[in-house]
Amino acid sequence: MKLRTLYLIIVIFLMGIIPTAAQDDPLPPIPCCGVFTDPAWLRIDYHRVNTTIENQIAETNVDMQFTNEGEALAEGTFIFPLPEGAAVDQLVMYVNGQAIEARILPAGEAREIYNEIVRQYRDPALLEYIGSSLIQANVFPIPPGESRRIEINYSQILEVDNGLIHYIYPVSTNTLSSRPVDQMSISVDVVSNDPISNIYSPSHNIAINRLSETEFRAGWEAVNVSSTDDFSLYYGIASNTINVNLLSYKDSSNEDGFFMLLVQPPVSVPDDQIIPKDVIIVLDQSGSMAGSKWDQARAAAVYVLDHLGAQDRFNVVLFSTGVRTYSDAMQSRDTVEDASNWINSQYAEGGTDINAALLTALDLADTDRPTTILFLTDGLATEGVVWTDDIMANLEMAAKPNVRIFTFGVGDDVDTFLLDRITTSFHGVSSYVRPSERIDEEVASLYNKISAPVLTNVLLEVVGSRVEMLYPQQLNDLFAGEQITVVGRYRDPSDDVTIKLSGIINGVEQIFTYDGLELRANAGGEAFIPRLWATRRIGDLLNTIRLNGENQELIDSIISLSVRYGIITPYTSFLIEEDDILTQQGQAEARMDLADEAAALNSANTGQGAVDAADNINSMSSASVPLPSPTSAAFAPSAQPSEAESDMEMPGGGESFNALTNVNDRTFVNIDGVWYDTTFDADNMTTTQVVFLSDEYFDLLEEFPELADYFALGDHVIVVLNGIAYEVVPE
Repeated sequence: MKLRTLYLIIVIFLMGIIPTAAQDDPLPPIPCCGVFTDPAWLRIDYHRVNTTIENQIAETNVDMQFTNEGEALAEGTFIFPLPEGAAVDQLVMYVNGQAIEARILPAGEAREIYNEIVRQYRDPALLEYIGSSLIQANVFPIPPGESRRIEINYSQILEVDNGLIHYIYPVSTNTLSSRPVDQMSISVDVVSNDPISNIYSPSHNIAINRLSETEFRAGWEAVNVSSTDDFSLYYGIASNTINVNLLSYKDSSNEDGFFMLLVQPPVSVPDDQIIPKDVIIVLDQSGSMAGSKWDQARAAAVYVLDHLGAQDRFNVVLFSTGVRTYSDAMQSRDTVEDASNWINSQYAEGGTDINAALLTALDLADTDRPTTILFLTDGLATEGVVWTDDIMANLEMAAKPNVRIFTFGVGDDVDTFLLDRITTSFHGVSSYVRPSERIDEEVASLYNKISAPVLTNVLLEVVGSRVEMLYPQQLNDLFAGEQITVVGRYRDPSDDVTIKLSGIINGVEQIFTYDGLELRANAGGEAFIPRLWATRRIGDLLNTIRLNGENQELIDSIISLSVRYGIITPYTSFLIEEDDILTQQGQAEARMDLADEAAALNSANTGQGAVDAADNINSMSSASVPLPSPTSAAFAPSAQPSEAESDMEMPGGGESFNALTNVNDRTFVNIDGVWYDTTFDADNMTTTQVVFLSDEYFDLLEEFPELADYFALGDHVIVVLNGIAYEVVPE
């Protein structure tokens, strides 16, 4: 069972000289003044986690401080559920620097205590502990206004599965106190005897610092943290020039499984192994670029020229009312200084002839070298060919298979439909530089990622299973240090799955083969993969609607995926706004709402709203982690959202809407105080009821331990297991 909650303090609120609990009691007795498991007066000053992993042995240090802001003494019992596989004999616990005695309870004995805690304190969230070993210690009192610091050290051995090492630290804070943690941080230092390949966290937007081929540091921190998912970190051991790791998930039904493939090219390669490339910079020189935009655009171009590889070539195209090129042919690095001086001598004026500029760039490209076109514009086409369909038709006629186009839309007056269609057709990426962002920083960031190609014209083949609905649908070129994440569905897996990556290196086809991989045939695996796949698929469907117009099939697919996997966006907010979204009537209303949103998406190609939509939907299509629900930490004002998430305007705005949460592979929506599993068919299913905290309730948990995570949501929950809808009802 996945451990979702880390710690619990059972607090006795003492008044005057009321006696405390006996030291050897498994649970403190209930005094006259009551027992509080969620005291509003208990502040968590900080929660810091520092982990070192050396050759698969993880040493974790947990440092927390609590302050009693009440008016009386707080005393109680600290319970710490141990992560699976933790080496208990190497565990040390301190309070304010003094080692204390702690009882180590095995899972069987711990289960009885958990059950008793749930019965006594009527807190279903504590069910998430069931199945874990635990430490129990009397670690207080805390006088009013004073603080106590708790430090725990434990070790565990991390196993290798499919070439990946997985570290989990449970960090949910919502059962310790109703107040958020003031400051929270997690730092993981990894040292390996072997080179490290893929590094991936499905739960947190971590910063990664690769110290060497065999060392890295991953970090995350936030302030005012109310709740967050368990911290999950994967890293792979390198065994090939290009490394792949395969993860999969399958539920207990007969539905197709889900997989995620991590592809990691070398972090760095010698100059003589980097594929020589051509770079063509296409800069919008129109009058609207005058001022700081033009200064930054020129600085971006000079940065790219200064960072060309030894064997790279370049050219520069400036366009406004007409088109000018630095040279009639591709140039070597020897002329970079002269080209930079030429760029810096230019000024912005005139109109915007996008069609002529890109056709000129395509004409400059040779067919025997990988070619990258960096296209930067701040406006719509105003001269020459101006209609998007006509421009695209001209570009596709002039296309060359070795050319990749990366676009930068500056400001809110760009044609998002044109830019996104260009990058889709030419296997690039669209970037939108907002008014608060710098052009040169955005261009430099992208160029650093794509400056060292190691495999072009990449194709992926899976042998030993039928795979479909892959995202991205077409792999881009592989660049040194840039990890690629592929997600998809699979069926009929064999015992031995083979992955083949093929591509071109210096004009010669190369094939990389990876044998002995596994796609799960039975239920289990990594439950985040379906939501990551659904995030990308909904993004792709929304983009299809945005660029090509709506149709009922796409709308139905988006509604079905959003409800099943809890993917909430401004366009799929019906899941938390419709009170009967699990009925046919509710979904019919959602179709009408989404149809209106789809029409609006397809009607505006420029302006702030259009750029917001393009930016957010493109981020979904290429998401590396599942899109969080608005009730999770990433959308809470206390946490640190990703760039795409922070730009996304979610529904609510002070208005009432349903709560949403994800537990393992399920999505639950809270409607009128009831947590509904979104796989529950309200029109065609009846429920089997069990009374909260009754003997039957605990008997059911004994028979199906996996229900504990779902029942932990509250005292009124409906969840579907093995085709049966169980309904927990209040007493």
